[in-house]
Amino acid sequence: MDNASLRVERSLEETAAGLRFKPPKTRHGRRTIRLPANVVDMLRAYNRRQIEQRFMLGLGRPASDDLVFTLADGSPYPPDKLSRDWGLAVKSLSLPQVTFHALRHSHASALIAAGVDIVTVSRRLGHGSPAITLTVYAHAFAAANTDATAAKAIEAAMAARK
Repeated sequence: MDNASLRVERSLEETAAGLRFKPPKTRHGRRTIRLPANVVDMLRAYNRRQIEQRFMLGLGRPASDDLVFTLADGSPYPPDKLSRDWGLAVKSLSLPQVTFHALRHSHASALIAAGVDIVTVSRRLGHGSPAITLTVYAHAFAAANTDATAAKAIEAAMAARK
């Protein structure tokens, strides 16, 4: 948290034999992502509550390489349970029924709408190429970058040259 970044180094898979960690699908999936200051603040607050809970359960302080989001006993949060709990939370808060995985798409769409370049968006998502990002999110680029936007950008560039 001191570096305001998140390292994606592995993923958790739920199999018939149980949970197992595995490397990301591609080498591009292994990445470091910068976090906004407000997210770091939320994570620090969450970590304080998590440490308090661990002490109450007699588990002590988590190790530096422990997972951030776990079950109460520190074990990995099973993906199916996370999806189920997310759905229940969304429903109880009367929010639109959006899957947990859809947050990834919302993140990408928000970056595109904010004008973040395709290479940066692609790297944050762990795509092997910006072409993959363009294929998956073409609709978001179409909405964010109209021809009128292009005309305004050229106008601004020409005005700066005067």
